[in-house]
Amino acid sequence: MEQEQLVAVHKNNAGEIISFQTSSGRIISYRKALLEASAGNISGVNINDETDGISSLISADGADFQTYPDIY
Repeated sequence: MEQEQLVAVHKNNAGEIISFQTSSGRIISYRKALLEASAGNISGVNINDETDGISSLISADGADFQTYPDIY
């Protein structure tokens, strides 16, 4: 399977990212994106493991996901 990249985001009313669009057009949840990134299926992101056990995605190039275009 070719590695995908995250290209767009969908945010809830609070402005939190809840899902992503991949370079192949799939819409996946934030949790699914974390799982796929940790499995090596999504490139261009790093996983940040917080001390409280919560993981989050960070763009590998340092760009803020908030600057990504909206899906809808």
